[in-house]
Amino acid sequence: MLKDKIDGLLDRVQKPARYMGGEMNCVIKDPDSVAIRYAFAFPDVYEVGMSHLGSRILYDIINKREDALCERVFMPWVDMADLMREEDVPLFSMETRSPVGEFDMLGITLQYEMSYTNILEILDLAHIPLHSEDRTWEHPIVIAGGPCAFNPEPLYKFIDAFSIGDGEISTLETIDVVKACKAEGVSRQECLRRLSQLRGVYVPSLYAATYHDDGTLASFEPTQEGVPRTVVKNMIADLDKAEYPESIIVPFMEIVHDRINIEVLRGCTRGCRFCQAGMIYRPVRERSVEHLLDLAQKLVDATGYEEITLSSLSTGDYTCLPQLAHALMEKFAQQRIGLSLPSLRLDSHLKETLEETQRVRKTSLTYAMEAGTQRLRDVINKGITEEDLIHSVTEAFAGGWSSVKLYFMFGLPTEMMEDLDGIADLASKVVRQYFATPRNVRAKGLRVNCSASCFVPKPFTPFQWEPQDTIEEFERKQKHLCQIMHIKGVEFNWHEPQVSFLEACFARGDRKMADVLEAAWRLGCRFDGWSDQFRYDKWMEAFESCGVDPAFYANRRREKDELLPWSFIDAGVTQAYLWRERERAMQAQTTPDCRKGCQGCGLKRFEGACEGR
Repeated sequence: MLKDKIDGLLDRVQKPARYMGGEMNCVIKDPDSVAIRYAFAFPDVYEVGMSHLGSRILYDIINKREDALCERVFMPWVDMADLMREEDVPLFSMETRSPVGEFDMLGITLQYEMSYTNILEILDLAHIPLHSEDRTWEHPIVIAGGPCAFNPEPLYKFIDAFSIGDGEISTLETIDVVKACKAEGVSRQECLRRLSQLRGVYVPSLYAATYHDDGTLASFEPTQEGVPRTVVKNMIADLDKAEYPESIIVPFMEIVHDRINIEVLRGCTRGCRFCQAGMIYRPVRERSVEHLLDLAQKLVDATGYEEITLSSLSTGDYTCLPQLAHALMEKFAQQRIGLSLPSLRLDSHLKETLEETQRVRKTSLTYAMEAGTQRLRDVINKGITEEDLIHSVTEAFAGGWSSVKLYFMFGLPTEMMEDLDGIADLASKVVRQYFATPRNVRAKGLRVNCSASCFVPKPFTPFQWEPQDTIEEFERKQKHLCQIMHIKGVEFNWHEPQVSFLEACFARGDRKMADVLEAAWRLGCRFDGWSDQFRYDKWMEAFESCGVDPAFYANRRREKDELLPWSFIDAGVTQAYLWRERERAMQAQTTPDCRKGCQGCGLKRFEGACEGR
């Protein structure tokens, strides 16, 4: 039996708990009692995938259906993957250890471009043909969603259908379509055609792309009558009415975010010009305090976790944050349950909230400054100042915090060397502010963790047309940063530019990148987001073998009238708005948050999208 073969592998691999299943609160259903068996795959290891909130939400809403079940699938680490091939063990689900290839549907979340080789590895381990055109009803319908689905073209060969936008809507609708098609006995191709009729669903096999001689996209059109020319994203209008898990799985091993994670709001209208999430997840939608308190109580009761994180793109912008924080601490103080906040807006009024969160335990405070000078922060529309940072850390140090994280990017459009020097200057000022805090109130052991990542231009942002720095330019800037960041009390970390270079290739890639992806996977590339597994030389070999120049995607400036590979998707914000924001960026002009007044991003075309904003 397959289960016995799997058990025989567990004592031969690292972290066998990654593959055991049977955790508290997992859902196990009788496969014979449902019409649709859905495998939900996260293309990374268990401890990363189990921390992903979106996966938890979709697992919950599918399993609430009486006619469907959902089981989890994760990418096996290299030791397990190699053993599975050696012992002829197919990729299996966590709940019942069933072969993934036998499910009706396989959902894959696309969180990060550097997980794409793992998607091919998952398909191969599951004995599912890599190419959509080679699959039959003997194989699951493969659907992918998540932020990277907003440019699906580099994966067009491998995915049957893409879900664009909020997955709570399309996941249930696609299940309904597949269920009906199987019951009616229609062809697989007819099932894909019906899926293409759903809002927010893109079926790549029903479209054709042509190219100019210079390699740019010439046309992108449906190949069948009735297939939509534009794919409009799905959007949940009211988060309080959206399904949210009241019980989550408690792993046997430590995971990346080993705590309760509650989404307080979705979307962000600050308008940071580098931020894809801030554009594609618009508009802002908040959950009520009453609903969040009810969810928190149910999740604490169901899991026994001792920490709650309030999650969103900009939690400091939650309208009732001080009220919510106070209510949560009052509710759970006797149980010693801590409250933590993710990256904070420095211009938010957070002093009262920070005082509430420290009542049980202190965690690091994270500030995303992004750029070292005010000029460059205005270019990217960050909307915060050095004074905001100093004021915030002053209050934090006086409140007993001693651990601060500062996030920056380098390689941003219009960047100059003085902008890099500004990063060191800000870090130094944070250190000086700590020592200016009276000894009787500040905590011991200052830790300032400063991280600098390479800028990657992303679709549906004002910088989608901008070139990325070359690897050589990144390395020159990185070397300069390393020289000036020798500051007592500051730890400096940076990202490898080779990884960011490939990320840019896939972020703005077209269908030709699919051949490169497959070539790299066949050369042995997998887990490209893990530094000890990343093989840049193999990637360059793949590009060369396919006759594709990576600089064409990463280092080339796009023209205003160029047809972009993702132009057929309506993400809410219009291309006209994004180009206008790009022009304002080049003049270092800021744009206010749309909640202070409409900035004409295009979302008002969606009924009810901006009500109350």
